[in-house]
Formats: sequence, structure tokens, C-alpha cells
Amino acid sequence: MKKIFLIFISCSLLSKAQQDPKAEIILKSVSKKYSLFKSYQANFVYELENTQAKVNEKFSGELKVKGSKFTANLGNQLIINDGVTVWTYMKEENEVTIADYKAEEDELNPSKIYEMYKTGFKYLHVGEEKSGKSTFDLIELVPDNKNKSYFKIKLWVSKKDKSVLKWRIFEKNGNRFNYSVSNFMANPKMDDATFVFDKSKYKGIEVVDLR
Repeated sequence: MKKIFLIFISCSLLSKAQQDPKAEIILKSVSKKYSLFKSYQANFVYELENTQAKVNEKFSGELKVKGSKFTANLGNQLIINDGVTVWTYMKEENEVTIADYKAEEDELNPSKIYEMYKTGFKYLHVGEEKSGKSTFDLIELVPDNKNKSYFKIKLWVSKKDKSVLKWRIFEKNGNRFNYSVSNFMANPKMDDATFVFDKSKYKGIEVVDLR
């Protein structure tokens, strides 16, 4: 799960001539919208599909972001990152792994997901889709680096308010990771303690400190 959430950012700026102008306008609007938020939180539904392997896993989660800090509650896993240290807590095992956080060029960080298109991707507007009373622009991001485990990310952007309400990651091994966002809240009050793991809350916890 950690790999899934930390897969979202890449490298090397693309020239404007390589990009779809319509997609670029939409993505700039998305980036501007979310950059104005000091913090946000949302619920999401995560689904892993692999037709060949006959895999279909689905669960609900919660994300909280404040600046470069985030917490991601992913079913059996809780990831907390304060920008310096990252804690990965496995609920069933009652075990937490602590490590220094080192941003990598190819990581997909939830606190920067709405800016990921700016570096290392070619982007394209591939159409529109209606769902109920809502209409979405469909944007595809293709990474420059062909050695990545995924070959495409697809975004569903609301035409009404430029919210990203769904995205899908296409991996080369046949895995498809789907995320659908709900109950989005902009600028909720969040104490910095939210982004620090408090092991005293977990009786008998096993701590693996890799720092």
C-alpha cells in the first residue's frame, strides 16, 4: 500500500510543444485550486484490479494533508509523514516502522499529487465523461521515464470546479489502481501532532526504527 501512495511524482521538465494545450489549461486550473488550500482532508475508495490474476480488492481510506505533511489511512496500514520522518504502522501486526523521509524523484506523494503533471509527464485531453449530473474532463499522463512500473495515469477532473474526483494508475504488470474521492474538505483545522505517530496509543506495539 505504501508503494501505491508513494508512486505519484516524476522528473525532467517537458517542453510546451510536446503538450496538449487543452489538457495544460485544465491541469493548471487544478493546480491553482489546490495550491490555495493550507490543508485538506478527504475520504476515498481504493480498488486494485488485475483481470489476468483474477484480483479485485477494495476498501475505504482517509487522507489528511497539511503543506508537505500527510497521513494516509489505508485499510490495514497507516502512513504518517511529517516531512522529516515517515511512520508506517501495520494494524494487524501492531508494528510500526520508522524511517527518515527522503523525497525521491519518482515518488508519488499525496501532498504534491496535484502538481505532478509539471515534471516528467506528457499530458493529453482524451475526452469527457458524464456521471449523473456531473461532467468530467479526462486527462491522461504518460511518464517520460519508460522504466517506471506504470505507463499511464488517468485523471477525472470536474468541469464545474476543477476538482480531481477520481484517478487510475495503469501498471505494466496488469494491475489497475483506482481511487475515488468523496467528502473533500478544504482548509480544516489540523494540529501538527496529527502528523506525528504516537506509539503510546498502541499497547504492546513493536517498533522497528531504521533511522
